Amino acid sequence: MYYVYILQSEKDGSLYVGSTKNLIERLRIHNAGHNRSTKSRIPWKLIECEDYSNFSLALKREKFLKTGDGRRVLKNLLKFN
Repeated sequence: MYYVYILQSEKDGSLYVGSTKNLIERLRIHNAGHNRSTKSRIPWKLIECEDYSNFSLALKREKFLKTGDGRRVLKNLLKFN
């Protein structure tokens, strides 16, 4: 199983979208400051997760969510959670 995840910084409220096979380990890595693009905004909390049966589907979704249209979809998705 592969996961597309959305994190929110508890420091400034910003969002981060990523994908992984091991969600718990990936969140630990983000919060330990081992990711260059997220270390300045730790701590992070998981606010949304989608699961996919294969890597290519998860990567496609992650890339979409990082586009302008994807960010709009993401904001609407999070409004209802």
